[in-house]
Amino acid sequence: MRGLRWLPFLPQEAGPVARDVDAAFLALLALTGGIALAVLGAVGWFAWRYRAGSAVARPAELRHPRRIELGCLALLILTSFATFAATSPVYTGLFHPPPPTLKLEGLGKQWMWKFRHPDGRREVNELHVPAGEPVTVVLSSQDVIHSLYLPALRLKQDVLPGRRTRLSFVATRPGRYPLLCAEYCGTEHALMQGELVVLEPEAFARWQAAAPEEPPGAREPDLYSGDGPFVRHGCATCHRTNSDRLAPRLDGLWGREVRLADGRRLRADEAYLKRAILEPAAELVAGYEDASPMPRYAARLDAGEVAALLRFLRAARDGWPPTEEPR
Repeated sequence: MRGLRWLPFLPQEAGPVARDVDAAFLALLALTGGIALAVLGAVGWFAWRYRAGSAVARPAELRHPRRIELGCLALLILTSFATFAATSPVYTGLFHPPPPTLKLEGLGKQWMWKFRHPDGRREVNELHVPAGEPVTVVLSSQDVIHSLYLPALRLKQDVLPGRRTRLSFVATRPGRYPLLCAEYCGTEHALMQGELVVLEPEAFARWQAAAPEEPPGAREPDLYSGDGPFVRHGCATCHRTNSDRLAPRLDGLWGREVRLADGRRLRADEAYLKRAILEPAAELVAGYEDASPMPRYAARLDAGEVAALLRFLRAARDGWPPTEEPR
């Protein structure tokens, strides 16, 4: 099958599963639409044939047409089994993929997608894969339930905290396609999107060999780099230096006077910042009375990670980039 790209209401398709899903969808649409039209036509014909004043026989006793009823029932049962036999290979094939030539890890977090390739290369909100080769993504969530959705492949996989799930696929058409979250995961759910980049095998090999390229301003070098607790536990998601809408800015915070929601003023020393990390709802900063976006880290961080975060904040007291990255 050459695909169904000529249909304007279907999204782009980039793999064999997409073509199969589209074909099954249109076949079911035609089948159910045909049945609906047949029923509608019969209702219309009977309404016209037996309208008030028409010259038709209306006997007091009607004969029950069992043959017609049983025939329609048998036809519907056979159609249901035929539909199941035709479409089930598409579904079961998702759980019996070929051995992957590329196996990587994916992490969903509020509100971004992070991927790590076998060679250690990392991507944020982008996933580069080779065209025509089986790919498996082992998925996990750092916080809430997410759902990795690739519309061009017609594939979706829930991503659960505390559990690893898998999504296997083959993308055959090079190009750039949407990569979305299909499970409401918080206030910025709609912004949790990226791109699936399908490259020819030769181009993918060149991409792997090349140094990571990022447009100017795409990331803040020391704020988002590394695998320290500031990045690993999602602090960088809200505490960005270019936005103070979600959470207070952290650059220059160490040693500064902070006004709390209850009117008190405290100095942001080590003790206060430690309490703010472990129990964020205990002393809310004025203007940020809703502490629900920030998890309670008392049960998540060990003493070493807390100390590393405090070193990071101390290093950032003169602004970004800080002189030390937490480890």
